[in-house]
Amino acid sequence: MSTSPISRYPGKDADVTWDERLCIHIGECGRAKGDLFVGGRKPWCQPDLATIAEIVDVVERCPSGALVHEVKDGRSIERPAPRNTISVTYDGPLFARGDLAIEGAPADLAGVRFRAALCRCGQSKNKPFCDNSHEAAGFKDYGAVGEKGDGLAAEGGKLSIRLERLVPGHKKGKTCKAGGKRGKKCTAVKPVGTYTLPVGKASLRAKLAVGSYRAVVTPIDAAGNRGASRTLTFKVTRR
Repeated sequence: MSTSPISRYPGKDADVTWDERLCIHIGECGRAKGDLFVGGRKPWCQPDLATIAEIVDVVERCPSGALVHEVKDGRSIERPAPRNTISVTYDGPLFARGDLAIEGAPADLAGVRFRAALCRCGQSKNKPFCDNSHEAAGFKDYGAVGEKGDGLAAEGGKLSIRLERLVPGHKKGKTCKAGGKRGKKCTAVKPVGTYTLPVGKASLRAKLAVGSYRAVVTPIDAAGNRGASRTLTFKVTRR
């Protein structure tokens, strides 16, 4: 019996894979018209009962990246959406779509290069990805953005997403108790009150410690130029 979190559904012209680590049961697959996905059937996904166009359409509507298509003609490969976007959902995660570069994401999570559901409540056990823990935690936030922002200077390129931990800050020259070894002098200029401590790649896949965090989202255009970063903050209040 396979212990892999990835299930493969082979077809004559295309294969479909489903990754249980990312699925949050939005249900785009089950609600789609046609016979590609049928709940209660074994196997529930049968690529040979759908056209390539139908497979591509249904799979790429999966917002978490749990579904991936592998079309064997070599032409119908998934490409990033023409515009990088992050959508704030009602009482739920952030949906990112585009040419994504999520720091620390395992290489075998192929779908999150284009589509990802990111934790916003701070309770996910699969950070930075959502695992629906916001439901049990009673997370409430209606998703109001608050301001429009400056818009895009250009389209195309990657969207870099980095998770950082916010820890108690210090004044320059004072004893640093928040980072480094106790008794060492902090020489870097940091904002008084808080400073950012990057979370290691391994930590991104584990449950985060209690504390405050922020995700730093930075657009990178096709020429490699980095745009203005935006931050999304959240707290972990219990383990």
